[in-house]
Amino acid sequence: MSKLIHWLFKESSLVSLIAIGIGLLLGSLIMLAGGYNPLLAYGSLFGKAFGDVYNTGETIRQITPFIFTGLSVAFAFRTGLFNIGAEGQFIMGALAADFVGISLHMPWYIHVPLAVVAGGLLGGLWGSIAGYLKAVRGVHEVITTIMLNWIALYLSNYLIKAWLLEPGQMRSKVVDKSAWLSSAGLSELFGGSRIHYGIVLALALAAVFYVVLWKTKQGFELRAVGLNPDASEYAGIQVNRNVIKAMFISGVFAGVGGVCEVLGVFHYQAVNTAFPGYGLMGIAVALIGRNSPVGAILGAVLIGVLTYGASGMKFGAGVPEELVSIMIALIIFFVAANQIVKQLLKLTAKNKKEVL
Repeated sequence: MSKLIHWLFKESSLVSLIAIGIGLLLGSLIMLAGGYNPLLAYGSLFGKAFGDVYNTGETIRQITPFIFTGLSVAFAFRTGLFNIGAEGQFIMGALAADFVGISLHMPWYIHVPLAVVAGGLLGGLWGSIAGYLKAVRGVHEVITTIMLNWIALYLSNYLIKAWLLEPGQMRSKVVDKSAWLSSAGLSELFGGSRIHYGIVLALALAAVFYVVLWKTKQGFELRAVGLNPDASEYAGIQVNRNVIKAMFISGVFAGVGGVCEVLGVFHYQAVNTAFPGYGLMGIAVALIGRNSPVGAILGAVLIGVLTYGASGMKFGAGVPEELVSIMIALIIFFVAANQIVKQLLKLTAKNKKEVL
């Protein structure tokens, strides 16, 4: 029995599950304090997210970009880097896909892969700027990625206005249908929702994440540099090169996420006055998922369901949508402060042992 408890205690997934449970429980207490019915609220939330095929499709659409940015942040974490720049890499990936989708005209089986590759490469190159500054100049990646987010936002706005703008509107022209990741058949299958094939790409990149990090020599080097750069350098691993590679690959994940939003959902890129928010939420997804590919998918599902279902809580139970943000913050807090959860596990195991 003690061995089983010890095994469960070591499992990071258990910590995340307990953190989610605590977050939802505290959210219930806040609702009760405000005079709301938590059972009705959660029922309305999940009813909105999965109540019919349309809302199920929209929930999957909401989950998809969170998977990409969650993978991006998690990959960087696994290599010892803190990528706050998934937001900017997401925007640059969307910009590249928008440019390819509007400027080039070709069959779909060439157009779609070319746009995806272009977006992934530009997102990766945007991330590698921070990697280069970290490796060669010693500038911390948190600072550079935050600054690069703002540069990406305003640079993309400028380029859209200068080269891709739809006359009279604050958005780009619509990309050619040959570059779309959405289809009428798939949309009709989910009640006319905006679900698209980007979800397939997201799951495929999660598999790539796993293979690259745990099944290749390059992945071993990346993880070794993240764990101990000094020991890695002593062992003959080129630390600076691997830092740049790690940020490039991390940027590719986020860049492809931006591609899917343009080619799958909107079919154009808007002139944004603020960040879309997917990259910043990717940090939460990575933390909840304990920086693993499967965990990132599950974390994205949780965040996607909560954010899309928030309106259900509002209209079904009268609960303010802001409460969902509070619950997400509580979940992230307990995931990050994992020692609190581990102490709870220890106390539970101790009490069971005393009872037995």
